[in-house]
Amino acid sequence: MDSFVVSALKYRPKTFEEVVGQESITQTLENSLKTNQLAQALLFCGPRGVGKTSCARILAKQINSGTSHTEEDFAFNIFELDAASNNSVEDIRKINEQVRIPPQVGSHKIYIIDEAHMLSNAAFNAFLKTLEEPPKHAIFILATTEKNKIIPTVLSRCQVYDFKRISVQDIQKYLSKIAINRDLQFEESALYLIAQKAEGALRDALSVFDRMVSFTNGNLSAATVAENLNLLDHQTYAELGQLIFSREISELLRRYDELIQRGIDGLQFIKGFGDYYRNLIFAKDLKTVRLMEVGEAVKENYQADTKKLATNYLIDAIALLNTCELNYKSVRNKRVHVELTLMQLASLHFDGEKKKGYILPASELKSSPVSGEGASLNYSVKEPAVPLKSKKEESIEEETVQKVIENYENKSHPIKNTNIPVSNFSLSSIALKKAAKNINKPKEIDSELPKDPFDLETLDKLWKHYTEKIKNKGKQNMAAILSMHPVQLNSDNSIQFSVANELNKVELEGEMENLLPFLRKELNNYSLKIKIDVLQNIKEDTIYTTTEKYQHLLKVNPILDTLRKNFDLNF
Repeated sequence: MDSFVVSALKYRPKTFEEVVGQESITQTLENSLKTNQLAQALLFCGPRGVGKTSCARILAKQINSGTSHTEEDFAFNIFELDAASNNSVEDIRKINEQVRIPPQVGSHKIYIIDEAHMLSNAAFNAFLKTLEEPPKHAIFILATTEKNKIIPTVLSRCQVYDFKRISVQDIQKYLSKIAINRDLQFEESALYLIAQKAEGALRDALSVFDRMVSFTNGNLSAATVAENLNLLDHQTYAELGQLIFSREISELLRRYDELIQRGIDGLQFIKGFGDYYRNLIFAKDLKTVRLMEVGEAVKENYQADTKKLATNYLIDAIALLNTCELNYKSVRNKRVHVELTLMQLASLHFDGEKKKGYILPASELKSSPVSGEGASLNYSVKEPAVPLKSKKEESIEEETVQKVIENYENKSHPIKNTNIPVSNFSLSSIALKKAAKNINKPKEIDSELPKDPFDLETLDKLWKHYTEKIKNKGKQNMAAILSMHPVQLNSDNSIQFSVANELNKVELEGEMENLLPFLRKELNNYSLKIKIDVLQNIKEDTIYTTTEKYQHLLKVNPILDTLRKNFDLNF
């Protein structure tokens, strides 16, 4: 039996033209070779399986081939080091000693250091001088998947090439070429699933491709590939989408249960559904159709489905799926979380209106003409600012607001609780809040209200009673302010109270809305007013020096000056 060679090795590129998805880098390297402007230290960085090592080997072979007209093999001028297992200072010292010796054949010696980020800091430091001033015949090519682990001093000495992930379309086209060359039967959707599973790494895609060829015996269909890879194909999402558009919630939940039994991950399911709705939006415009990473046949299916859907509906659906994905890891019952999202998708624009924050009951869904035969899926989307109310509810709400306003204008008794719900975001609620604010607004003192006389003793007792009352309620700071100075009574029966500073005055003015009504009611005097004064602190001169102390004592006892003169003292 002939030995089997895996596709990742069999189809490894041997020229820059065979490299997939890195055209900008390969073109730059080819131009550098042609113009003889290639740097002596290069760093190839990027994700796994995108062609870093392959490009390094191709470049290493072409460096010497371009300077020789013979067909000699210059492979012995290429030295490849695996830094994952040779990461010590001694390994780098060996390279530093070998690099001094010029090549016997050819113009350059090329050193490829794979997984360069695995080198130790000591090894990097030992390598710095050689990288900065390499011999003319030496070229270093470093390859790594983790550029962030390369120390800055090495990065500054290298010409950096950033390899990108290979697109799904490029991987799919490359797999199609291989399948055609091997006379395999395949569906484009099957190759798309393999490319999607690889996540931008061609080497991973080739490994999965070999496994799928063995599993399907050379007949790659989307259904079998999806089953083996535990993925969902386009057809499955399309069928679930039709259930959502027709609002068949019961069948939708049953189908999701089947997928769970198959072992489909909920997060991957939601991500796939997000891609499905994203493709539906792209399919609406010919300018964005090219952004869809699917086959031509699948594109036509998307374009047929999206004609029945409004753009606003698709945008709201994507936003809902995005929120579900963001919150997926934080919820405990993940299955209910996904099921709730599916039900919300099916109820999103029910009866042409946008629904937020709740789901319609199943009875209404079944009786809806949309779910019947010949139903149209072309939703005419409106954007109400709040959840819709019936005309009856709106009329009752308007009557309630009118009663509040009329009672306020007539100065009648306070409005009783009507127990009628009013939306916090409706225009009616704004009018209601405004009317209620006007009711609570302090009114001017009526001249007919009582104005009984009172004395300072009665006022002082009530003041202390109110202070104790608010102290028991936890307003310790305000109680301290009210207790700081005695209350005074002016000749015009107005109350005079002094505070220590402006801050205390501001706090006391805020308490006036409670204190003043209390005193007016208890004293039965509704013309009562409170005046607040801030005490002026008199700053006393502070004595610091000996002379200042002497002058102060001299003011107290002037005879000290005679004593100073008799004893000839100086201050």
